[in-house]
Parts: sequence; C-alpha cells; structure tokens
Amino acid sequence: MEKLTIATLKTMYKNKKTTPQVLIQSIIERAEQNQHLNIWIVPPSLSFIQPYLDGLIDKDPEHHPLWGVPFAIKDNIDLAGIPTTAACPAYVYTPEQSAEVVARLIEAGAIPVGKTNLDQFATGLVGTRSPYGETHNALMPELISGGSSSGSAVAVASGQAVFSLGTDTAGSGRVPAALNSLIGYKASIGDWPAKGVVPACATLDCVTVFTSALEDAYLVDSVVRGVKDKDNSSHIYPTIASSKPRKLLLPKEPLFFYGDYQDSYRAAWDKAVKRLEQCGIPIEYIDCDIFSKVSSILYDGPWIAERWSDLGAFVNSHPGEIFPVTEQILRSSLDRGYDAASVFTALHQLREYKEQTDQMMQDAILVMPTCGGTYTREQVAASPISTNSDMGYYTNHCNLLDLSAIALPSDYADERLPFGITMFAMRGQDRLLKGAAIEFIKTDAIELAVCGLHMRGFPLEKQLLECGAAFVRPDRTAPCYRLIRLDTIPPKPGLIRSELGSSIELEVWRIPLHQLGEFIRRVPAPLGLGKIKIQSGSEITGFICEPYAEIGGEDITEYGGWAAAEQSSKPATG
Repeated sequence: MEKLTIATLKTMYKNKKTTPQVLIQSIIERAEQNQHLNIWIVPPSLSFIQPYLDGLIDKDPEHHPLWGVPFAIKDNIDLAGIPTTAACPAYVYTPEQSAEVVARLIEAGAIPVGKTNLDQFATGLVGTRSPYGETHNALMPELISGGSSSGSAVAVASGQAVFSLGTDTAGSGRVPAALNSLIGYKASIGDWPAKGVVPACATLDCVTVFTSALEDAYLVDSVVRGVKDKDNSSHIYPTIASSKPRKLLLPKEPLFFYGDYQDSYRAAWDKAVKRLEQCGIPIEYIDCDIFSKVSSILYDGPWIAERWSDLGAFVNSHPGEIFPVTEQILRSSLDRGYDAASVFTALHQLREYKEQTDQMMQDAILVMPTCGGTYTREQVAASPISTNSDMGYYTNHCNLLDLSAIALPSDYADERLPFGITMFAMRGQDRLLKGAAIEFIKTDAIELAVCGLHMRGFPLEKQLLECGAAFVRPDRTAPCYRLIRLDTIPPKPGLIRSELGSSIELEVWRIPLHQLGEFIRRVPAPLGLGKIKIQSGSEITGFICEPYAEIGGEDITEYGGWAAAEQSSKPATG
C-alpha cells in the first residue's frame, strides 16, 4: 500500500478496486513488515478493528464522508477499549470512551487502525524519547522523524494510514509533517475538542491531523470542528471557505539554520520564498524578533510548571519509570522555582506581545520555515536538549498566540530530504489560511490531464503521488478523440486526436514543475505529452498517443473512458 488520499480511496471503493476489509488486511501486513520503524504502540489488528469494519454496513458512504478511511491515533488520545500509555508503560489505563475527536471521526465512517508512538507525555519534538523505540524517519531512517507525534506522521508517510491524529503544544503537529513530507494542520485552541487527550500543557494543547493532501486536512476539520448537535442527523459537514489574505508576512532578518543540512535548508527556503512571490499576494518583510520572545516564554517561563501540575504526582510516585530526558524536563520547573507571581508576570508579558502580533497579523498570513534543519538520531542521543530546542525555533510561539497553522511541503532540500514551510493565521481567519495554502500549492506547478493508469485508484497513480502531484478535478476531452486499448503489458489506453472521435473521461492533476521531468522519464512510448482540448474548449497538457499505436490495439472509444472500459472487460460473476 502506497500513500493514499481520501479522494483516491473513495474512487477505489466506488470502482471496486478494493474493500475496507482488504485494505485493512494490507495495512496489518505492512505494519508487521515495518516493525523496525517503531511506528506503533498498539499496532493494527483485526481483534479490535473488525467491529469498526462491521459498523460500516449500517453507514451510507454518501452521508458519511470518511466511510472506510483508515486513520491512526497518537497514543495520548483515547480510543475506547484500547490502552492509552502516552508512551509510558507505567501510566497505562484503558478508557471506556473514545476522545471526542475520535468519536466524531468514527461516526463519520473512519476506521481507527492503531495507537502510535510518541515522545513520552508529548514532551519533545524529535521522536526519540520513547521506551517503545525511536521512530524512524519515513524517507531517511537515520534521521529523526520529528515529534512528539512521531508515529502518527510516519504511519501516513509509510502508507499505514490515510490520515492520522497528533497533538500540538509547541510544534508536535507540524515538525513531523515537515520531516516526512506531509500536510500538518492545527486549528486554533479549542476549535477541535481536546476531551480524552492526556494533557501536556492543557491550556495550550491542540489535536492535529497529518495528511497527504490539503483537501483531506480540511475534510477532517469539517468533521471534528466545533460543537456538534448530537440530535442532528443531517450529516452536514461544511468545509472552511477560502480567500486570499491581504498580504504575506515573511522574516526580514537572516534566518537560523542548523544541523548537517543547514545549507540545503537555506537554499530550500530561498526557493520557497520565490514560490511565495508567485502566489499573487503582496509580501511584507517584518521583524520577527517578537515571535522569538513569545517562544522563550513557553519553555523558559512558567508554562513548564503546567506540565508538572498535571504529571508531577505520577512522576514522584513512579521513580525510575519515566524516560530520563522527559523527567529532566518535567522537573525543570521545580528547579527554576516558578511561583504564582511569575505566572502572572508571564501572562501580562504575553498579553502585550499578543496585542502587537494581532495588529501585525490582521488579515495577513505569517510564513516561516517549519524547521531550520534536522538531525540524525545519533546526534539527538548525544545532545538531547539542544537539538530538541532547535527543532522548535520556528514553532513554539504558535499556541501561546492562539494561532492556527498549516505545515506544507515545499521543494526538497536534497534527495529524500523534505523541506516545508508553515503558514500562521489569527483566530477566526481560517479562510485566509486555507486560501494562502491553496495559492502556495498551485505555484511552480502545471496542470496535467491523465486518462488511464495514472487516474485515481489505478496502479500508476502512485507515480503522481510520489512526485508531489495533487488531484484537481474530473473532466472530459472535447468530442474529437478516440481511445485505444494498447497491446501492452499491462494494457493501457492511448488517446488519439480524431475529428470522428468522442468525448473521453480524464482527470486533471497538478504536478510540481521540478518533478515533471522525472515523471515523464517513466512514461514509455508510444505515449507522450502534448496539448489536449477539453470540453470547455481550452487546452491542457496531457497524455497523448502516437497514431501508429492503434495498429494491433482495440478501439474502446464507445465506453467514454478507461474506467468504464475496464469495468466492461471484467467477466461476469454470480
């Protein structure tokens, strides 16, 4: 199983390419094969998944937007009947009820497949602070996965879940997204329910989502956001609208990069800035020192005492059972001697900072690197505090200022080395955040029409996903094409221009320009790229076929598309 989007999976179900039961079995097998990645604390198993599969029988896919979609759950978020550990075996308990966010996803048809590894008690940004093992990066196993939502990110990046839940206090829902080439979305505090979540800093904690596609993050958001009326049976899930912000705010000062790949990260940030300049949104360069000041309050201020207030009694009563670096961090509030006066001093200071940033960010989107670098797992083991601190340099301010944020993949820093940016918005300006994200994804990309094995649910779709392509829309050609089933192994379609032709079904994808060359390299003759006239009368780049290829091929134009032709070629059963 490769990375999947929700739209692709729905198409696969509709075209009977797979079933939820078959898909879950493949996830179980993939999890067993990849145990060395240390993704799971409670791995996928039919022993607890089967009841959720059985529950789909009474759910209509048309009214349950996540019907049959497998998702992973960070193991500080409750799933009824399954132990919650927060990556601490001594802390384990078995909840009778699922966390509210989990319950809403299940009601919408999603299938929970397991509980994922994390930095113990969600304290860390590296993914190595767990007695259940260090979670490996999905692309370069020697590198950190990011934390604390380490297993949740790698589960999606390795094809063991379509989306996953994480949590975010200081960047835990964004750093792992950047390091594993995913979308990481975090709403403002309280927009998603936190009931049933083991607290890290209860006043700042947010549940988050990791996905492979922007539209998936916002579909999940529509299911879990806000207060739900339990008596409402209409199953209406409105998604956030989008609009362009007034401007983008970028740091004007030289940025901080770190680690062995810092030069590559700096070059990737420069490329991201060029893409931002193509978004059609005015850019203002600002002094970002205030965000560093806010960040310093989180771990160099009394908020660390909030963690101790939730977990201190447990730590004291379980000597030797806490991960050493985690205990060191939790106890640090005692060493610093925070009292009530220091709490109020920090609150007053934060209020002043928030007034300044609110004025600065009104109708604007702040953009920063998600991370300024990365480390190997060995480097983190050698210096666990400083490396972890570096990973939060561009993330720690977010929740203290009550911002929403979305981490987006950008151009790779190096081969197999992802780089990402994060966009931040003020509370209540979610439409601007979404609008800016859409514009960024559209930059440096070209629309590409496909009509066969690269369509959603077909075997070569994974080539598009591996190139960072995103599905845009279904469409059709103008009525001047014939479709030929080519005499190849496996059979594939060829689209040939013909005035005696018909309108053929196709899909439009958006693929990054820098990936187009690699993608074309995989396409064998007689297929190639050219201009295709679509039903609106405009032209789009897409797959066309040399006319000579119809010799020995089968004309399947009458079916109107590859999916219908393939369905008709299947032998009747029953």
